[in-house]
Amino acid sequence: MPERDWIVDPETLDFTRVVAAGPELERWVPQRGPMAQLDAIILDDAERRVCVGYRDLTATEFWVAGHMPAMPLMPGMLMCEAAAQVCTYHAQRHDLLQSELMGFGGLDGVRFRGYVLPGDRLTVACHVLKHRPKRMVVCRFEGFVGSRLVCEGELHGVPLPVAELLRGGR
Repeated sequence: MPERDWIVDPETLDFTRVVAAGPELERWVPQRGPMAQLDAIILDDAERRVCVGYRDLTATEFWVAGHMPAMPLMPGMLMCEAAAQVCTYHAQRHDLLQSELMGFGGLDGVRFRGYVLPGDRLTVACHVLKHRPKRMVVCRFEGFVGSRLVCEGELHGVPLPVAELLRGGR
């Protein structure tokens, strides 16, 4: 059986080499509070168009009590949200969209291949497949716990009309 073609081989990642966390991460990723799904970025390679971040999950996550009773599984959409935030960091940091803010535009081919539990570290790797300034960014993503693949797919990022949204426009 051929070896998996990882975006980045999870066995080679250096979690001690943090590229962005705290205020530097928040500079590029706008989600706060319970919607913040990243703790740090550990790889941001503009030349290869690859970015890797992680989230250490705790027993105090907002979803633990209700998803699923006595067996708290991280919701798949939050895995996708974590991937979107890694992609957002890379796209905003390198101005791929030439936009003030990137929004979640869609998902393709998403598969959930495993589970993520409180106490796990969800690591997400994104690879930019294509981008068009002011139009869209398409990233392939993989989420894993250790070297176990838990999700994968493609996500689309789009520029958000910040001024219009702040005015409450529709």
